[in-house]
Amino acid sequence: MKIKILPENIANKIAAGEVVQRPESVVKELIENSIDAGADTIELIVKHAGKSLIQVIDDGVGMTEEDALMCVMKHATSKISQVEDLDSISTLGFRGEALSSIASVSQLEIKTETRDEELGTLIRIDDGVTINKEKGSFPKGTSISVKNLFFNTPARRNFLKTDNTELKHIIDIFNKIALSHNKITFKLYNDDDVICDYPSGTLDDRISQVFADNMRDALIPVEERTDYLNIYGFVGKPSMLKKSKGDQYVFLNWRYVVCRPINHAVFTAYENILEKGDYPFFVLFIELDPKRVDVNVHPSKLEVRFDDEKTIYNFVLAVIKKSLGTHDLVPSMMFTQPIEEGEKMRFDNFNKLEKHDFSDRPSLVENKSYAKTNFSDRDIDLIFSSIPETSPQTEPKEMVTPPFEKTESREIYHQFEEHANEVRREEETPFIIQLHNKYILSQIKSGLMIIDQHAAHERILYEKALKRFEANMPFSQQLLFPKTIDFDPARFAILKEINPYLMKLGFAVKFFGKNTIVIEGVPEDIKKGSEEKVLLDLIEEYTINLREKKLDERENIAKSYSCKTAIKAGDYLNEKEMRLLIDQLFATSMPYVCPHGRPIVIKISLDEFDRRFGRT
Repeated sequence: MKIKILPENIANKIAAGEVVQRPESVVKELIENSIDAGADTIELIVKHAGKSLIQVIDDGVGMTEEDALMCVMKHATSKISQVEDLDSISTLGFRGEALSSIASVSQLEIKTETRDEELGTLIRIDDGVTINKEKGSFPKGTSISVKNLFFNTPARRNFLKTDNTELKHIIDIFNKIALSHNKITFKLYNDDDVICDYPSGTLDDRISQVFADNMRDALIPVEERTDYLNIYGFVGKPSMLKKSKGDQYVFLNWRYVVCRPINHAVFTAYENILEKGDYPFFVLFIELDPKRVDVNVHPSKLEVRFDDEKTIYNFVLAVIKKSLGTHDLVPSMMFTQPIEEGEKMRFDNFNKLEKHDFSDRPSLVENKSYAKTNFSDRDIDLIFSSIPETSPQTEPKEMVTPPFEKTESREIYHQFEEHANEVRREEETPFIIQLHNKYILSQIKSGLMIIDQHAAHERILYEKALKRFEANMPFSQQLLFPKTIDFDPARFAILKEINPYLMKLGFAVKFFGKNTIVIEGVPEDIKKGSEEKVLLDLIEEYTINLREKKLDERENIAKSYSCKTAIKAGDYLNEKEMRLLIDQLFATSMPYVCPHGRPIVIKISLDEFDRRFGRT
């Protein structure tokens, strides 16, 4: 078989496959051209999900007759003129492939007129080759119609999905472009119905237009500007985590891109909020010198490469962490509306957050009996390590009159009258109680806060473990009677492997014979008498995490240690212990979720209680 050069029309159809994959691709290329043309208003009209018509109308600068004839030629572009321009691309289009590729697989019509000319130009290509030209009077700007997409490549047309699926892709790319250019008015019509109507405005306005009117209340603002790069936008509250991708938007120099390093940096910033399969919501804009990024990786221009990826990664990670850290992320719970049978509580994602406002937390410091005191780590460890293994059945402190015991109403009246003035003078006293030896309930400004005591202590111990790994200054509590344990070979091998980290935590273990160890000291967090059980449970948890979650060694040990050492559901806590737990929890870097991603604390607003009791 001889080698031969393909005819131009076949070569064009092959090349079009990389640029024009489905109606969405045409929409993207045409709207980006309109943006590059300086349009203030862009209208998109589609019929049959773009299969029979895709029309983009803009009020940009328009084209002269010469430019209109040239624009459908292969590799014709006004965006670059020399190879050096590829190093500093500031436009969305630049390859000069879009219109020629579209023309080769559709029936193309262009109406355009510049602002200085009285007559415009009409270009029509029906067979992918022949150009028909006419002069006429048209609206200022450009209107491009793409009809019968893939009419001459039926195999490609057969691969298109249903109208609903293709329309979903079109709306998706339309919204992405609209998000990145909030100062442009966008309209989308499908079969003569208005689907999207986005007037120009601020980024906040565009967020509300694209997602929901109250969406802004569910987001945390992000902004950091430097001489090297700028980043701004929004990230979602942890309660907005989803099990599916699709709500991650990164715009580099106002171009929507798919960038794994940036996505990974954002995921990492959410620390242990994310479990495997969780995805946060974010809309981020990154402005960077075009010379420092290569967008000419693929014809779709979705992939990018940075000249210093590590710096970009660390910058994004630090900024997102900082933004999350400046907002109170305790999730608020509410019942589904309207109130009906089978209703469930759900997160209220749309309660507005103010930067640096952490006032909606237990105000124990205002109560004399709960006055905050500075405790050393040693004091705290001794308090929590003294919690008994079993919860006391009763904690009698004083005689309490049963609520329904018969009492003279006159006595009640006089008792109330006697203390009424005193009660009025006293400030409202916040309370703190333990519910079923499992949850801690405390009054807050907006209503009620509920804390999972085990998850809270896990978070405290987890961060403490990481600090000890960094400090490398272990403190071990020596056992009066060392414990000897015989291990099976597998556990013995794992223990030897992780022992350097265990030593930093405060374990003092000596190895004897083939499978025997002696525990001589343990961290002060471990309850007396539970040393052997905690070590065995820690190894078991470490093994499970290694097999199922593939955590690195340091992270795995910190999580396993905190999980198996923390106080449990069922452990009784007195007032001092509860107060200490809350103080230490909100001193951590992420008091909202445990190391495994479960929520530690939620709140229920007073408004929600009022609604439940019919007071609103």
